[in-house]
Amino acid sequence: MSNQSFSERLTAWMRGRYGADELGNVAVGISIVLLVINAFAHTRVLSVIALAMAIYSCWRMSSKGIAKRRAENRAFLKLIGPAARLLRNPKGAIDEHRTYRHLTCPSCGQQMRVPRGKGKMRVTCPKCHQKFDARS
Repeated sequence: MSNQSFSERLTAWMRGRYGADELGNVAVGISIVLLVINAFAHTRVLSVIALAMAIYSCWRMSSKGIAKRRAENRAFLKLIGPAARLLRNPKGAIDEHRTYRHLTCPSCGQQMRVPRGKGKMRVTCPKCHQKFDARS
């Protein structure tokens, strides 16, 4: 028998595999929420869906098709749009929302942020240098 610990063996097995990402984390989160709901509802359908989501997440993490998993995650992040920031760092996203207002340049579409509570201000786009008025 090997002297390696379980974590060392798991690390060696995971080399060359995809690992966790936002889509996998959401699948695990949905699985946990469904299991909690099922604790009260006692339906077989919720159990099966929760198990399927957990298996899907484990399959994604252990997959060696890294390019395909990245493309799936990129498509998922594009689908959920601005909520992606909330998934990555919920506390930071909430603090950011309280402190800053996010604007889009009308000329080039560049995203930028301005401090909240400063009233009406003239904003200059850092990308195209277009000036426009906005409320903060």
